[in-house]
Amino acid sequence: MQFDDIKSYLTEKGYGERVKEFPVSSATVELAAAAVGCEAARIAKTLSFLLDGGAALIVAAGDVKADNKKFKQCFGQKARMIPFEQVEEMTGFKPGGVCPFCAKEGVKVFLDVSLRRFDVVYPAAGSSNSAVELTVQELFELSRADGWVDVCREKSEG
Repeated sequence: MQFDDIKSYLTEKGYGERVKEFPVSSATVELAAAAVGCEAARIAKTLSFLLDGGAALIVAAGDVKADNKKFKQCFGQKARMIPFEQVEEMTGFKPGGVCPFCAKEGVKVFLDVSLRRFDVVYPAAGSSNSAVELTVQELFELSRADGWVDVCREKSEG
């Protein structure tokens, strides 16, 4: 999946006008926040994990990081990120453009509760220079999320 595929999907669903493509990279939370013009926490970053022999995408607020203990409590296994060179093969997206929309068949999508404190968030839209403005409920519906999880902690927490 690439930007054009995601833009088409979001356009079909009535959200195409909210997709933003930037002349600069938005591949990291900091770059995306600068491109969008919002605080980093509102960037809905998509983290790629190995889960039960497959892939899982966890969408979280830009100011949190995965918590190994919480991940294991939630999923019954250690948190293991998908190796960089396998991200595209397993998820359908290149690193830096991983998003929760239209992932490869079998990829599970979860939203972390860290997003619930915001009305509007900005996930990537299939490339390393794009984002889409969505409410958290719209993100849940458009991503066809498998559910909500609590697997992250604030970066300042030990």
